[in-house]
Amino acid sequence: MDTRLHNRSQSASGTVAVIGGGVAGMSAACALGEAGYRVQLIERRGYLGGRASSYLHPGVNEVIDNCQHALIGAYTNLIAFYQRIGVADKIHWTTNYTMIEPGGRRSSLGASWLPAPLHGLPKLLSCGAFTAGDKVSLVRAFTAILLGSGNDPHESLGAWLRRQGQSKGAMERFWRLVIASALNSDIDQIGVNYASMVIRGLFMDSAQAGAMGMSTVPLSQLYAGVPEFLSARGGRVSLNANVERLLWDQSSKQWSLSIRGEDAELRCDFVVLALPFEGCAKLLPLLPAVEGKEKLTQQVESHTHWPICSAHLWFDREITDLDHAVLLDRELHWMYNQSKLQRRPGNYIELVQSASRAYAALPREEALAQAVGEVGEFFPEARSARVVKAALIKEVRATFGVPPGVDSARPSARSPWPNLFLAGDWIATGWPSTMESAARSGHIAADELCAQSGGTGRFLTPDLKPQGLMRFLSL
Repeated sequence: MDTRLHNRSQSASGTVAVIGGGVAGMSAACALGEAGYRVQLIERRGYLGGRASSYLHPGVNEVIDNCQHALIGAYTNLIAFYQRIGVADKIHWTTNYTMIEPGGRRSSLGASWLPAPLHGLPKLLSCGAFTAGDKVSLVRAFTAILLGSGNDPHESLGAWLRRQGQSKGAMERFWRLVIASALNSDIDQIGVNYASMVIRGLFMDSAQAGAMGMSTVPLSQLYAGVPEFLSARGGRVSLNANVERLLWDQSSKQWSLSIRGEDAELRCDFVVLALPFEGCAKLLPLLPAVEGKEKLTQQVESHTHWPICSAHLWFDREITDLDHAVLLDRELHWMYNQSKLQRRPGNYIELVQSASRAYAALPREEALAQAVGEVGEFFPEARSARVVKAALIKEVRATFGVPPGVDSARPSARSPWPNLFLAGDWIATGWPSTMESAARSGHIAADELCAQSGGTGRFLTPDLKPQGLMRFLSL
């Protein structure tokens, strides 16, 4: 144990323990380190990243992501975190979404020269994946959102879409695929307010906001600079460290943390609890009984998980020239060509399936066989190619659901305990379960801590301002 962290006099701003090494914890830790606090980032696993990480898979002897985590230009806080640790240049950006039908026909959505919110209209109108009726339906729904509809936090996306008279093609090829997979849930279990937020960000506010970003390195490599960043500012990262007890000392105004495998207790001025809701649920019983604890416990228990599955396939030859694609009408939803995106050898393709508990329940061999069969429907070259090796990743706790009314179960960053703050994509960030929500929560917690302790740090990055005509239509 590095007992230097216990000495309050060595840092005018105080010492902070951040529990949880996911995006929420890392963004909070790095922001507070930059503000002058002495930070110890504590992660129970042997690597950083949480649900957005990579590791050496023993079955294929390859470093793979637990699932492809794409970002969009509207993710201002995630981008700010990447800039802070010096990895923003490791994101590949595109404004084009290629859609592929079984049989291989391609069409696309994306930006044009027209001002927002019209910039996506030319490609939508020329997109062969949608019929004329589908396009009319989508334009009608987009217009309704533009005029202020779709903001009721107590209505489901499915109910709203049925009121908008959406066609079967629009429902299946857009709302159930692009939007439901973006929010990783069934349309009847998504609050329409969150779906409207996604639509405005992806297709309305600006081409910059809707640009799609993909990491050009395995996810954990994005975080390799975090330990050095904190060390340079007097902090440290502790891996394979599980917090077993938290005690508040009223006389010293400090927290005492007991960590498995450590001889000495960690004493610190502040704690940021940056865990998924299920991780928070495990630690809540260890915290003292105070007013507000029962309400927080009820909020935590209100959340549910949705899975994301990914099939990782290595072929003996190239099967596509695309770096990514949206896959229509089948169980698979997205294709990421990691040989192109991450410059990996071996014709490595990652196939992602979102929001299906049925697919997640399939046995490994059956799920992989289905993935191989479906990829051949989209890319004819795959039918004659040989699968050299394959891996299936089931992230059963990938995201939390955002059903109507979920905001009542999302607490603020200020906890019921003194000098203890909450972070995590599930707290009240105003965003659905995304890496942006995680990074935003870390920055909100850092801001709250700084404000309470008299620090000057301000880290919450504002949303991108609408461009083009949206500057006037968003008023």
